[in-house]
Amino acid sequence: MKTFLWLLLLFSVFTLPEKGMAADNLQAVIDSAKDGAIIELKGKTYTGNIVIDKPLKLSGKKGTVIEGDGKGNVISIRAAGVTVSNLDVKKSGMDRNSPEEYAAIKVYSDGNLLSNIGIEDSFHGVYLSKAHHNTIEDVRIRGAGKGEIAAQGNGLHIYYSNDNLLKNNSIEGTRDGMFFDYANDNKALNNEITKTRYGLHYMYSDRNEFENNIFTFNTGGAAIMHSNQLKLKNNQFIFNYGHRSFGLLILSANENYIENNTFYMNQRGLYIDQSTDNMIRANHIFQNQIGIELWASSNEQVFTENSIEENQIPAVALGGSGRNSWSNNGTGNYWNASFPLLDLDQDGVGDSSAVYKSSLYELIEDQELVYLFLKSPAIQIYEKMNQLLNNEKVMFEDEHPLIAKGHQKVNLPVIGIIAIIITAILVKRRHLLCITFGRNGRKI
Repeated sequence: MKTFLWLLLLFSVFTLPEKGMAADNLQAVIDSAKDGAIIELKGKTYTGNIVIDKPLKLSGKKGTVIEGDGKGNVISIRAAGVTVSNLDVKKSGMDRNSPEEYAAIKVYSDGNLLSNIGIEDSFHGVYLSKAHHNTIEDVRIRGAGKGEIAAQGNGLHIYYSNDNLLKNNSIEGTRDGMFFDYANDNKALNNEITKTRYGLHYMYSDRNEFENNIFTFNTGGAAIMHSNQLKLKNNQFIFNYGHRSFGLLILSANENYIENNTFYMNQRGLYIDQSTDNMIRANHIFQNQIGIELWASSNEQVFTENSIEENQIPAVALGGSGRNSWSNNGTGNYWNASFPLLDLDQDGVGDSSAVYKSSLYELIEDQELVYLFLKSPAIQIYEKMNQLLNNEKVMFEDEHPLIAKGHQKVNLPVIGIIAIIITAILVKRRHLLCITFGRNGRKI
């Protein structure tokens, strides 16, 4: 009898917990699921790290958390056709020197969906590794903040991955918000990125589209490096400020199309270096320290229909003069109050060129700290002195500047009346002179 009781006790100890753990051991549930299964998680914390190696749907309720052990990827997706949604993920490995860069969710396969996910306490947020045709939407990624930027990874890291859709995500406090490395033909739409190093960082990635995204309070809004044929439309680069910071950096990048973006309150709105054949059209560049910084190593940029106004310096050419155009087919840019221009024939184009001369280029080239003092009265005095000494250089010339409606209201009848009044005054003064000095100049 005693032997039977001991066997019953041992059976309960080793058997009953396994049955109970089937609902708690998430990896066991995944391993036992069939292809195409739908796994609905309760609103509690599950233990990672898990590997999904079959097509299935993993969805949580409010309060569902998958927490890793801090030593690897919390969720690894190695099968195509996986959906993970409506849950939070945290605590991936944080070791920068490990053989693999870890993430809250690392995707190694194609055609997956990540939706409505919160991520924190992880090295990378979502990492696509040679993974194509995936959708990442409504993912909220929170990093450790600017004090820890060097010790963490990126919000969305896209490595050798093509044709992915990244939309409606929010990223804060990571190293880079979105990092594309040898990644082509991806689309990033309606994302919000703040308090990172670079909100967007492209390296050797071509033909990507980036539209309706917002970058605020980053060291650099977006850095486009060694990447070609990108489309950046309707994005906002706002308050990206700090030493040598910028709204958009274009470095060794060619044939890119930059249209209808807003660059506001950055240290430099656009920074262009070693780049060719970029079209910069219909952007609003205002209240930056420097609107456009253009290095002579860059050629064949076309600036047209941009509104460039209220910047401390509208544009500066450094390192010499490149071959760039400030108009396209007779259509220049709107300079508004920066360059008051007449448009007597009312055709919407200024009657003279908009030309900007400056002597600051030498200071900026030689002393990086000059950026910190561009609003100083001393800079203005320096410019005035060099103007008197004729030491200025042409930074740009827009031969076809546009006149914005409402900024230039010239009424031809009014001009005619003014001309008549001036003529009458001159005639009257001439008559008085004749009376006083005589027609031969003698006083009478």
